[in-house]
This record gives sequence, C-alpha cells and structure tokens, in this order.
Amino acid sequence: MEPDRVTAFESLLERAAACRRCPDMGSPPILSRRHGAPGARVLFVGEAPGRLGAVRTGVPMTSDNTGRRFGRLLAAAGLRREEVFITNAVLCHPARPDGRNRTPTAREVAACAPWLAALVEAVDAPVVVTLGATALDALRRIEPHPYTLADAGRPVPWRGRTLVPLYHPGPRALIHRPEAAQAEDFRRLGALVRGAAAGGEGAASLR
Repeated sequence: MEPDRVTAFESLLERAAACRRCPDMGSPPILSRRHGAPGARVLFVGEAPGRLGAVRTGVPMTSDNTGRRFGRLLAAAGLRREEVFITNAVLCHPARPDGRNRTPTAREVAACAPWLAALVEAVDAPVVVTLGATALDALRRIEPHPYTLADAGRPVPWRGRTLVPLYHPGPRALIHRPEAAQAEDFRRLGALVRGAAAGGEGAASLR
C-alpha cells in the first residue's frame, strides 16, 4: 500500500476516534485497523456497535449472537474477515439508560455521515454492502439513492461502486428474512465478488 494512503488512513482513524459529537452515546467511537484495511474487497456497513459485540471486543460483528451469525454468513459467501472491512452507520454505541442497545437516531446517523463518507473513499472497496435499513439510510445521506430493503441481494450502482443492500444479521431481521434466505443472499454476494476478481460476469458493474 502506498505510504501516503497509509498515512491518510491512519489520520482518519485518529480523527474519528477523537469525535465527541453525540454526548448521549454509550461509548467513544469504535474504529481501528482491526476493522480491516484499505483495498478491502468488500466494505460492510452495519447499524451501530453492540453492547455485547463491538463495545466489548472493539470489532464490529463479533462476540454476540449477531456477530456469530454474521460469521456464518460471511463463510457462506466464501469471504474471510481479512478480505473485508466492517464498520457501522454510527461509530459509537447508542445506549438506553440501562445500557442496552437502541437504534441510533436520525441526528446521530447524520452526525456520523462524514466519517462514513471518508471511510468509503479511504477503504475504496468496489463493493459496499449495507446490513439493514439504518445502514442503507446512512449511505443515502452521503449520496442520494432510491434503494430499500426490497432490493435485498440485488447489486445496484452507487457512487461509482456496486451497492448490495442486505438484511441485518441480528435476530430481529429473521422475522422478515429467514436465515436460509440471508445465507443465499451472501452466497450470491460471494459469487459477485469472485466473478469480478476473475474478470468475468459482473466485473463491469464493480467499477
């Protein structure tokens, strides 16, 4: 990786870690090199750090039920964590008064949008995958798009990249998208990424 790119990426991580725009959050920003590296094949965007997941481990989609399910889905796609970058629509933990998770507010998502926009450019993955409606809305704040979860699993263009909206791997999403259907979504995602890497079908849509 080019030295200038590494320096810019490290600067972004430091500036994001120092952000305190949302005083009601239950943690400082959670973003580090442990999330992945620039040049990742896929950038995954979730909702927010979870109390029993990223808040505890420092890495999104780990440790809790959601993280374990995401790990199984990632394996179904034939992708390894070393190949992807994982972040969230908001970098801090949106906490209820009792410490439990809550959905981030529109104000919090808007406050974090500049960090997400900078990450999209810094990571520069050809494929961006949103996990759930909050993440899809966060991308809309960076560059408007018409997509909803009705487009789940369908590759669509966004900001010179391929966007793949998917359901969140958390337990609540299983009401709307069973685990078998989510696994098939991830298998199709993996095929898309591998086809692009091989220069085959779908490669043109990835850049």
